[in-house]
Amino acid sequence: MEIYVVKQGDTIYKIAEMFNVSAEKIIADNELTENAVNNLVVGQTLVIMLENSTHTVVSGDTLFKIAKQYNVSLSDLTKANPQITNPLNLTIGSVINIPKLATNKREIEVNGYCFPNISREVLSKTLPSLTYLSIFSYEVYPNGNLNNLNNDTVLIELARQNNVAPMMVVTNIEEGASFSSELAHQVLSSPVNQANLINNILTTMQQKNYYGVDIDFEYLYPEDRELYNQFLQALSLAIKPQGFILTTAVAPKTSSNQEGILYEAHDYAFHGRVSDHVIIMTYEWGYTYSAPRAVAPAPEVKRVLDYAVTQIPSQKILMGMPNYGYDWNVPYVEGTAASAISNTGAVNLAREVGSFINYSTSEQAPYFNYYTPNQQHEVWFDDANSVKTRLQFVSDYNLGGVSYWTINSYFPQNWLVLNAMYNVKKLV
Repeated sequence: MEIYVVKQGDTIYKIAEMFNVSAEKIIADNELTENAVNNLVVGQTLVIMLENSTHTVVSGDTLFKIAKQYNVSLSDLTKANPQITNPLNLTIGSVINIPKLATNKREIEVNGYCFPNISREVLSKTLPSLTYLSIFSYEVYPNGNLNNLNNDTVLIELARQNNVAPMMVVTNIEEGASFSSELAHQVLSSPVNQANLINNILTTMQQKNYYGVDIDFEYLYPEDRELYNQFLQALSLAIKPQGFILTTAVAPKTSSNQEGILYEAHDYAFHGRVSDHVIIMTYEWGYTYSAPRAVAPAPEVKRVLDYAVTQIPSQKILMGMPNYGYDWNVPYVEGTAASAISNTGAVNLAREVGSFINYSTSEQAPYFNYYTPNQQHEVWFDDANSVKTRLQFVSDYNLGGVSYWTINSYFPQNWLVLNAMYNVKKLV
């Protein structure tokens, strides 16, 4: 796999000739429309799937780093590249041959959150790259009852037909609103309500043929931290003897004493003990009401992982991967809202408005600016390079895998990069 950044004057056919692959393959792999083929955007990425694996040297590369990235030994990499006369001084832009041993990629687990209205076409293209399909969501009531999510049955069946484990997602989202601290408190502070919720979760998983449950309780009162831990412990003891697994979703913390209602009740160390997996929501640095920036800046994600692996067994961690970007009005005015945009939609917008795409080396993410009448805009999103940068953290930190929020929008380059770097574990 190679990731190519489009330059001024490039055409699909010139790029295809450069890499000795067919233009049709590049078009099909990246799912480019006719308009996209004829109007490449300067700065957009294209994933080139090569017959023989190669790596183009970038600034900072060493043979050791490249060997680690492709899971090959340094000696095998050296043997495959006799043209390298000075291994300590690689030439930027030179092509390194990756030996066949690199096909023995590491196996990781991949979770994808989806809403029940996901397109069947998108789902069918995504399921081969998933270990778990987490269907969002069962909402809890104060007494521990759950709302009725009738339209999850088909998704459960499709998941299992494709060897993907369906996961029940339970949230403290208030009906018709958002995550509610008070709702969670009403459940957690009552032993009767807790027991009722646990029974309802177990019954639903048994009746609907779920593989396990993901508890996504957010914005908990800090004083409910121990109550939440006790609930997770009781839930684990109830469901694991029945063959179900427990996953929890937590906010992206960088220390145990991090302040804020989003963070304080999420006890990383405890979740690491009681849960089979811990999904860390490493996104939303750039969010609807923030100033413009990357949704998941690589340095920020790295800070979270630096702390997380000291508290949670690394193999239990599924690193969060956003599958969207935002379009902000600039200059930014506090309180104004950005518009969500898909990664593919961002490139299409840049094409439509005639913008070049830039890449932030500090955020490790692409962005561009454009104008509408009387208004400037700034768009941040993900491309193949930003995805690859963060996916490399899975190897760097020996993580269990990744979790996507959400898979409802199909971004072909993400799955090309993911499957080039890792094998996806299947459990059913």
